[in-house]
Amino acid sequence: MSEEILINFTPQETRVAVTQQGVVQELHIERTASRGLVGNIYLGRICRILPGMQSAFVEIGLERTAFLHVADIWQPRETQSEKPIEKMLSEGQSIVVQVVKDPIGTKGARLSTQISIAGRMLVYLPQEKHIGISQRIESEAERESLRERLTRLVPADEAGGFIVRTMAENASDEEFANDIAYLKKTWADIKAKARVSGPPTVLYQELSLGQRVLRDLVNPETTRIVIDSRENFQKLTGFAEEYTPAVLPLLDHYTGQRPLFDLHGVEEEIQKALARRVDLKSGGYLIIDQTEAMTTIDVNTGGFVGVRNFDDTIFKTNLEAAVTIARQLRLRNLGGIIIVDFIDMESDEHRRAVLEEFNKALAHDHTRLTVNGFTHLGLVEMTRKRTRESLAHVLCEPCPTCSGRGEVKTARTVAYEILRELLREARQFNAREYRVLAGPAVVDLFLDEESQALAMLSDFIGKPISLQSESSYSPEQYDIVLM
Repeated sequence: MSEEILINFTPQETRVAVTQQGVVQELHIERTASRGLVGNIYLGRICRILPGMQSAFVEIGLERTAFLHVADIWQPRETQSEKPIEKMLSEGQSIVVQVVKDPIGTKGARLSTQISIAGRMLVYLPQEKHIGISQRIESEAERESLRERLTRLVPADEAGGFIVRTMAENASDEEFANDIAYLKKTWADIKAKARVSGPPTVLYQELSLGQRVLRDLVNPETTRIVIDSRENFQKLTGFAEEYTPAVLPLLDHYTGQRPLFDLHGVEEEIQKALARRVDLKSGGYLIIDQTEAMTTIDVNTGGFVGVRNFDDTIFKTNLEAAVTIARQLRLRNLGGIIIVDFIDMESDEHRRAVLEEFNKALAHDHTRLTVNGFTHLGLVEMTRKRTRESLAHVLCEPCPTCSGRGEVKTARTVAYEILRELLREARQFNAREYRVLAGPAVVDLFLDEESQALAMLSDFIGKPISLQSESSYSPEQYDIVLM
């Protein structure tokens, strides 16, 4: 399936859309003020060890301390043992670490001491001494051939190992040699900087989003990479000439007047990807709810009644939903635990067909995932590796009015809270008058249906109560002023 990559540059952010047959499949956004940290290498300082959790907190110069678990501490294969973390590390110690997961929500970045540096064809493992092959290269003969070729290029007495990436299937020996030289020089620079620096220090920063697109996202199906900035087109051309020459013919500078993302309908797709409801072509729809613990996706038939019987309607809706859900997971970059509630199907054959269609659609996803099939309750449980913030977390923040609940208290609920607060204030303070400042809906309620309740409270406390409507107040906001 032919694929195009669209790159929109502004001084504040870089946005990338991956499209197949003109339909947006993936969105990547990197803001200049908050670039992702995965892949960055730091010289850090251990500030606290938690023996009970077998973890350590490491200061690497970020807003929150980062997290290092004992399982992520590299040990030589021949001496690997189950030492407790307090025997391996000490507070105040300097340590070279790499970020393997960005800070998400309230959690700090997750670290590893096993360093890996990605190139175009290879991933360099400076502490290891073996050659691995990407699991996506399935042919055993191809895997063995790649292993033999790389073994010839890497001197036996040199430290460090490599993993052959998926895109290296058709790489030449010259491309491998260039990648090896680049990766080894990068590691030498990192070690040299670590020797003369004190913690916390950034030793190596992962490539920018535009550069990572050329290194990681381009595949045999990619037919064009469209860039809407002349300056960045030149920068990426220079990067491609040095590191990814095979990508050079795909680069295309867009010079049209209409914004690139508008032309290809990407702006509209971004807005849709932030909505809770996703409409299906058949008339059904999905409801996607993202929470701290998991993401739930509910499938509904909606107005779809286009086939002969209800079972077929459900089956067809679920089939379409399976494909749409797979796309939405990539588009929104949803990770962690995901529960899909397909519409209940009586037929085991229908269930198998829907699950098969779902797995087939998920096969296009570059992110590691597992699908556990239908549970006894008819839900599909799955996990998708979470390596960066979801699209909603990048572009949005919790609503200040409802604090992320997605709903607000009714005017009546707020009015009754005000009545209770007035009574509380009257018992504590001896004011001449109490003035209530609240939103228009609450004030209107006190002037109409709840006027008697307010008058009764005024008589009970023996003090006048006045109202003041504040159009700038949110539905739940109010103040009581003592006069």
